[in-house]
Amino acid sequence: MNYGPTLFIGVFLAFASAWLGMIFLPAHHLGHLKPVAADTTSPALPKPYSGLELRGRKVYQADGCVYCHSQQIRGGEYNADLNRGWGPRRTVPQDYVNDDPVLLGTMRTGPDLVNIGARQPSDTWHYKHLYQPQLTSPGSIMPPHPFLFEKRKIVGQPSPDALDVPGIEKGYELVPGDDAKALVAYLKSLDRTYDVTK
Repeated sequence: MNYGPTLFIGVFLAFASAWLGMIFLPAHHLGHLKPVAADTTSPALPKPYSGLELRGRKVYQADGCVYCHSQQIRGGEYNADLNRGWGPRRTVPQDYVNDDPVLLGTMRTGPDLVNIGARQPSDTWHYKHLYQPQLTSPGSIMPPHPFLFEKRKIVGQPSPDALDVPGIEKGYELVPGDDAKALVAYLKSLDRTYDVTK
């Protein structure tokens, strides 16, 4: 017996029904809709990143910060993240409108950073924490990032960016490098404390 025509009709109907359900019907129902530009000036959205903050975001990714820090405040039965003071509310999808890729994190070895800019607005604190986390957070297991800083001989006046940290020899200063400045700018931009109900 020849099953060729029956097989052909069956395959054709399978593909036709898939095309109808996945292409034609959605296009028919939604094809008349016009795109709407997002209102980026809305107080219910995070402000776009500056160039320096975007560079800092790349440093954040390259240095592997995303492997130990999350950027999402979770709710849950006991609201543990809110009780820790990591933010005033759970994160919502609009918090990530400027993020590509979204850096939710893989685990939490350290605290959540989605609101670190609001919790810790001091440049000096961030620089000291990056250079030697134990200086600002006793007991921290975060690895130090001295490669983001430059130790140099003081010529004339000390730099206004010089850090006051122990262990720097007399006549030398420790100043943040370009990557440290960019990373701190990015961390300070992480502030999701705006009202999402507007």
